[in-house]
Amino acid sequence: MDLKEYQELCKKTAKKFENPTEEVMCYGLGIAGEAGDVAGCIKKTFAHSGDQKQGIRENLGDTMWYIAMICEYFGWDLNEILQENIDKLQKRFQGKGFVSDHISRQNKREDWGEK
Repeated sequence: MDLKEYQELCKKTAKKFENPTEEVMCYGLGIAGEAGDVAGCIKKTFAHSGDQKQGIRENLGDTMWYIAMICEYFGWDLNEILQENIDKLQKRFQGKGFVSDHISRQNKREDWGEK
């Protein structure tokens, strides 16, 4: 499935809101809640010896749903958003990791293939 198809399928499962402000607030707060769930599952997996990897996967999917719905709300194509992000990151890439002109980064991860 491509991202445009995913975005269209997400629309079919979304609640219909009468108030546009409530709609976008729901999606924004949904991202925050799901991101917290991702963080909690990672913490439980690595700090409490409990395998929550399936929870991480599920909550990443839920987070993505909210992202797709915010894109839909504003009439944005998720493919374009992600391409713009890659373009921005490639401008920062200088062979050894991502850098920013205005932020001094230390302890950069040299090998992004590590887990």
